[in-house]
Amino acid sequence: MFKTVKNAWAIPELRKKIMFTIFALLIFRLGASVPVPWIDTKGLQDYLNAMSGSIFGLINAMSGNAFSMATVFALGVQPYINSSIIIQLLTVAIPALERLQKEGGEEGRKKIAAITRYTTVAIALLQGFGYFTLINANGLVGSDLPTWLAGIIIVLTFTAGSAFVMWLGEQITEFGIGNGISIILFAGIVSRFPSMLMNMVQGVQRWSMHLSDEEISAMSNGEAFRNSLVHPAMIPLIIIGILALVVFIVFINDSERRIPVQYAKRVVGRKMYGGQSSHIPLKVNMSGVMPIIFAQAIASLPATIAAFIPGGMDSTFMKVFDSNGLVYAIVYFLLILGFSYFYATMQFNPIEVANNLKKNGGFVPGFRPGKPTADFIYKVLNKITLFGAIYLAVIALLPIITSNIINLASGSQMGRSLSIGGTSIIIVVGVALETVKALEAQMLMRHYKGFLE
Repeated sequence: MFKTVKNAWAIPELRKKIMFTIFALLIFRLGASVPVPWIDTKGLQDYLNAMSGSIFGLINAMSGNAFSMATVFALGVQPYINSSIIIQLLTVAIPALERLQKEGGEEGRKKIAAITRYTTVAIALLQGFGYFTLINANGLVGSDLPTWLAGIIIVLTFTAGSAFVMWLGEQITEFGIGNGISIILFAGIVSRFPSMLMNMVQGVQRWSMHLSDEEISAMSNGEAFRNSLVHPAMIPLIIIGILALVVFIVFINDSERRIPVQYAKRVVGRKMYGGQSSHIPLKVNMSGVMPIIFAQAIASLPATIAAFIPGGMDSTFMKVFDSNGLVYAIVYFLLILGFSYFYATMQFNPIEVANNLKKNGGFVPGFRPGKPTADFIYKVLNKITLFGAIYLAVIALLPIITSNIINLASGSQMGRSLSIGGTSIIIVVGVALETVKALEAQMLMRHYKGFLE
């Protein structure tokens, strides 16, 4: 990875793209540090820290702590992700949108992108209103203005911040390296690593104080103190688990199923062409990290809505859809499977591949060109996608299962943040691998372009 970045830095065009991406991320982190006016950020942080293992912890992790500080970019990329999910699903369900995407060409894609942007703004308005309702319900809004006027300004600020993050992501995609939204999500998660490390150190220090349950309960922040305790033996286990997770993700990410292809010999004039062997590579994890990002956004939606409703944090509905609970894990698992198949279907068309092979005189040994070849590729694709989807689901659920085991063993909620950290690691590793591949692809394109010129 470092060698790829070093080689890319030596190329002027790619160096400009890397610098543009870094500059855009600096703007994102700057906006994630500018608080919205009239909000008691200290009181909000104390409230959300007490709820660190809930859905708020997950939202805060995705925004890079901007959510807990009520900054301009507090909503982050979540509205855009939710909007993309809605539009992509509607594209499959509504024939007019499907025609626009498949037959509209560049103009059709621009219209789909415009619809996604408008939907993002609408979702940001709803989430911003819910966030303001939560803050106001806890008495954390202080302004000389009437509450309704202060609310309008705060909600519009959140919405404008979310729209700007969406625009920034699109600029990174066009002028920078990799997928802009994924890069911003990556930057937000990575920015929390130092604070997560400090929390682990503080947790070990607090554990070493050996306070009794009565002494902890007597504290004003007793529940938050108890949930932050970390046994010293957990540190090496967590580090080993993270390293093993990273190695496994990288290994599966490079795995592929190769379908052999043989090209028929052709005589053109006095020369013979073809006859060589090749293969069709099918990635085990063809859709990358996107199914996890989308599944997490959808699975956390019920708890997010309940959390933004006054009194919703203590409701039965919130407990059922808790981000560390059984129902959430089952829904999360099923959504990852569904989105994996959805993305595999969008990215790879067996019929088109079979037709291209037939036109170029290629065939899969043992299968006739045309429909039999397409059926065989479709069958292999389904098996590969199922394995890749189960791999993603297991990787995503493993931290949740581990955190529940830790909670049962310790008798506290010290493992709750581990499930959130696990999801973050999956996204970070996945985005890093995809970005490196994007760099390699651009270097390869430049090499061939230079050769042709």
